[in-house]
Amino acid sequence: MRRLLHFLSGYQKECILAPLFKCLEACFDLLVPLVTADIIDTGIANQDVGYVMTMCVVLIVLALVGLSCSIVAQYFAARAAVGFSGRLRQALFARIQGLSYTQLDQQGAPTLITRMTSDINQVQNGVNMFLRLFMRSPFVVFGAMILAFFIDWKTALIFAGVIPLLGAVVLGILYLTMPRYKKVQGGLDQVLSIVRENLTGVRVIRAFNKEPEQQARFDGENRRLTKLQIAVGRIAGLMNPLTYGLINLAIVVLLYVGGIQIDAGALTQGQIIALVNYMNQILVELVKLANLIVTISKALACANRVADMLEVPQDMEQPQHPVTPESLGTVEFQNVGLTYQGAGGASLSGLSFSVQKGQTVGIIGGTGSGKTSLISLIPRFYDATQGRVLVDGVDVREQSAAQLRQRIGIVPQKAVLFTGTIRENLEWGAPHAREDLLWEALKLAQAEDVVKNKPLGLEEKVEQGGQNLSGGQRQRLTIARALVKQPEILILDDSASALDYATDAALRTAIRGMKNPPTTFIVSQRASSVRHADLILVLEEGHVAGMGTHEQLLEGCPVYQEIYWSQFEKEGSGHGQQK
Repeated sequence: MRRLLHFLSGYQKECILAPLFKCLEACFDLLVPLVTADIIDTGIANQDVGYVMTMCVVLIVLALVGLSCSIVAQYFAARAAVGFSGRLRQALFARIQGLSYTQLDQQGAPTLITRMTSDINQVQNGVNMFLRLFMRSPFVVFGAMILAFFIDWKTALIFAGVIPLLGAVVLGILYLTMPRYKKVQGGLDQVLSIVRENLTGVRVIRAFNKEPEQQARFDGENRRLTKLQIAVGRIAGLMNPLTYGLINLAIVVLLYVGGIQIDAGALTQGQIIALVNYMNQILVELVKLANLIVTISKALACANRVADMLEVPQDMEQPQHPVTPESLGTVEFQNVGLTYQGAGGASLSGLSFSVQKGQTVGIIGGTGSGKTSLISLIPRFYDATQGRVLVDGVDVREQSAAQLRQRIGIVPQKAVLFTGTIRENLEWGAPHAREDLLWEALKLAQAEDVVKNKPLGLEEKVEQGGQNLSGGQRQRLTIARALVKQPEILILDDSASALDYATDAALRTAIRGMKNPPTTFIVSQRASSVRHADLILVLEEGHVAGMGTHEQLLEGCPVYQEIYWSQFEKEGSGHGQQK
């Protein structure tokens, strides 16, 4: 938790005023037993109704003032806790955004989501409760004991004996529960991972009728989490019965000793009532303290998880003095290899080729041949583990990642649109782009009709993930989004898979016909999508199986021949010879 305290900077006033007002409230609470004792010993003993009424008014005033102090304390505590969690969540989100693809793969989305939501909420609740009770409860406990000594020091020794026992119970349960709460949060990660995986792959699960297996898998992980929570709950649940038992035992001893003292004339009835009230106040505060300890235990476990995430070092070093090359749009691979962290073998090896400005490169190969891995090296989503990747003649590791990616337009395999309007989604490519640029990009992406047929045009709402659009519409809009930024290098990673052949061909023709066409990389499973490229790379198990034009590969590359003829034989039976 100490690693996160700097996020409270700027809230020092709230962190001081919240516990101070709570202590002020506690002062008024501690006066109540003394007033009650005075009512019994003076007002009731002398049958002075006027005095009793006056003291009752005093009790009401004490309650109202204490309530006001409590409300003020709650305001300051909530302000500090919410501000703290807001800063922490923002810092964690920024940290996650700065992680490399390799680190995101290692951490996994479920644990990142849990730390962003559940963990930070637990930490916020812990800070709030800590500011409200960490001073008040001990203040009341020791204040009640001190006032008990003022009433009668011999009887007050009972307080001195029971408070250390209660402290030992609280600390012991804290020691036992803290590591277990950390395991509970880890179990929550696993449950969230399964839920997210099932929601993402729900179509596949239903297609293969795997609902029973996935249900059994979820039930097993859920039962494991339930057992962890029950185990830690049983330990934490001992807090209340143990504290109540000790306090009630102390009250029994107090009444016994007090009765003897009253018979001896050393104490009055009102003083015994005050002592019992102080003992009950200690009980209430220790119960609050016990609940605070449980909350703090959870918060500390979650805070450590968040802090660990914030301290994950970046594995992709940024250059201290980045080189900004002249804008050319050239790309060169020099004996490039890539091995993913933890992988058994290389995903890419021995890649060497160069592409000039405005050329089109087609990348084709079987599933798992390394096509997406290859194009991920150009914007430096991953670092090559062997060789160099040069953009405009400069190694991508010597360039600013932000500036490099600003010059590259990327359309990923999965067409992802965000909640908002079509205009807002297109402006991800170029914020505040002119209207004519948006329509030009839509026209190039063959999406002009899609937008014009919408009642609101560019202001048409897009649901999360583009669920209110078809697959082909989503792909065309994501291509338009990349074209809006007018990139020097355009990467289409199998981004036309949902388009028909005619639309796919029209898209490629439109890009080639641009006034200043970008250097284009087309990743596709379709031979027809890459056959007109200036250079075609045929990948097989991470190696270049062939390189050249369509005609050259059709003559001398067996892998390309197999892909091409298998597709055209299939297409010829249903669609004719697609070109």
